[in-house]
Amino acid sequence: MRRWCPTTLIACATALATTCAQAETPLAAVFDFQFANLGAQGPTEADKARLGPLTDLLRKLLSENGRYRIVSTDPVREDVSKSADLRRCGGCANDFARKLGADVVITGEIQKVSNLILNINVYVKYLKADAPEKAYTVDIRGDNDLSFEHGLKYLVKNRMPSTEIVKEDMK
Repeated sequence: MRRWCPTTLIACATALATTCAQAETPLAAVFDFQFANLGAQGPTEADKARLGPLTDLLRKLLSENGRYRIVSTDPVREDVSKSADLRRCGGCANDFARKLGADVVITGEIQKVSNLILNINVYVKYLKADAPEKAYTVDIRGDNDLSFEHGLKYLVKNRMPSTEIVKEDMK
């Protein structure tokens, strides 16, 4: 009879537990932030430049806290660019996410009421459960990178659901 070394058994158990945990963590397609309700003033160059880093931060925060495994949206980037607004395209974001094999579609908007009052909105839709979309928002004061960074970190930490709730929502 073959005898197993305790170290080998522990390594196998750890690998199995990690694989199971990853299998339960939903795949999320996190699309780039877009603008909403900018009014007559339109986005400035600084506003436009902020969207990419803000999206990268959202992906990083959601991945690091274990809520989601982030899938690259690069394979559908060209198709997405043809859709002017992912929030008002009749479910095109859901279709793009399905093409990527994602369980969840996440979109975001920046609303600029004025140079002082802004909103960061994140929308989460669980595709497999066909659940209603959930919206999470935070108001920020100050049209600068630091305000956006602090606002997004607060939104993810304090407004969006915990890992346990995310996994429960997937059922």
